[in-house]
Amino acid sequence: SSQSLGKIVVFPLDKFLCPNTFTVDDALEFIGFGKFQWKISLLTGLSWIADAMEMMILSILGPQMHCEWRLPSYEVAFITSVVFIGMGISSSIWGKISDNYGRKTGLIICMCWTLYYGLLSAFVPVYGWLLVLRGLVGFGIGGAPQAVTLYSEFLPVKARGICIMLIAGFWAIGAVFEVLLALLVMPTLGWRWLLGLSTLPMALFICLCNWLPESPRFDVLAGRREKAMLTLSRIAKDNGKSLPQGTLIAFKQNSRGRIQDLFSAQYWRTTLLLWFIWFGNAFSYYGIVLLTTELFQAGDSSKIEPSCSFECRYLTADDYRDLLWTTLAEFPGLLVIIVVIDRIGRKRSMALCFFMFSLCIVPLYACIGRLAITILIFIARASISGGYQVVFVYTPEVFPTETRALAMGTASAMARVGALITPFVAQVMLRTSTYLTLSVYCGCSLLAGGASLVLPIETLGRGLQEDAHSVPALFPVCLIGSIRAGVSNSF
Repeated sequence: SSQSLGKIVVFPLDKFLCPNTFTVDDALEFIGFGKFQWKISLLTGLSWIADAMEMMILSILGPQMHCEWRLPSYEVAFITSVVFIGMGISSSIWGKISDNYGRKTGLIICMCWTLYYGLLSAFVPVYGWLLVLRGLVGFGIGGAPQAVTLYSEFLPVKARGICIMLIAGFWAIGAVFEVLLALLVMPTLGWRWLLGLSTLPMALFICLCNWLPESPRFDVLAGRREKAMLTLSRIAKDNGKSLPQGTLIAFKQNSRGRIQDLFSAQYWRTTLLLWFIWFGNAFSYYGIVLLTTELFQAGDSSKIEPSCSFECRYLTADDYRDLLWTTLAEFPGLLVIIVVIDRIGRKRSMALCFFMFSLCIVPLYACIGRLAITILIFIARASISGGYQVVFVYTPEVFPTETRALAMGTASAMARVGALITPFVAQVMLRTSTYLTLSVYCGCSLLAGGASLVLPIETLGRGLQEDAHSVPALFPVCLIGSIRAGVSNSF
């Protein structure tokens, strides 16, 4: 009609060539968020609780070992660092496994590994064995971020940001539960029972993991279209919906999980910037966790100099309560980020968190009381934990399915480098100079905030890509189908 003249209607290329087909993205959008996603949230959340508890125990175990085994400060710091060494070594390995053998496979193996060595570490006789076994625990924990990779691949676009942020709430639950467990167990049963009981969420996850399906996105790239269809049918059934009409588009991608793909012309800048952002997040987050116990043990002053007394001192009930209050900061930080992440975008949300963290570090240069320290640490931890969750949303969104798990693994490895270094700053450098220590954390977070702003891609409202060239990869399949249909109709 004349009213439609001058209007341009844009059709997706794959839909134009193959109108009776749909992709995994189409199916997930059509089915929507429902009962299935709630169930997988709870199950993957268990692995996140387990990860948080193993991380939180590090700030509790250090002072205990310092007193019970009379360890010098650098040996106490190494108990924490050896966990992150294991995580740094294994993160990219777990990513490679998940990209080649499946997200479910990688996640289950890493949880079984962590459970086994976590239980063994409760029986260590000497310091050397503690280092070995906690390092092996760290090797297993390095695969925990694959829970986010798996979870993100079951979510529709509109729900993804908020849902990944909400699953991060399980991390906060795990951290709080660990402090409460320590408050109950440490005064009576001791640190060995704490190590053993902290593995309970992993044991529960392993008992329930048979329900966990493989990602349909991975199955499509692995050439297992029938299996992907079964998973999508299961999601639709749980949600009380139906699948779209037509045939699922599938093509086999043999070259998955290649490190060189992270440095292609399209992604090299994003990869390098994200590596530094992950580094800054872990360095700052675990730094403030470790600084919390150090500053509380120092008394009512944040001015910690070589003349200050750092004799052996066990954590008291007051220390555990203050540690609990600062750990509860995870929840308001998470709620604030949930509000802003879909309004100002992923990049600005990360930058905001880093800058707020720096702002809270500055007053610690002055001599302030315990209450003021607690409030500042509360806000700083809320900020950096919120930023940590945003990067968990952004990373799987910006990389395609063929390299998503590897990207998460390598980025997580860089985070572990930051976490490896931070004990020597928060527990060793702090006893040389408070000002230098605080300056390192403040400067690092400012640089990471700047890096967040210059990321080349904003992923707000962006669908997950299957590969780096999704349309060209689908084009030959659909074009062949269209040519065959045209040839058939011409005779």
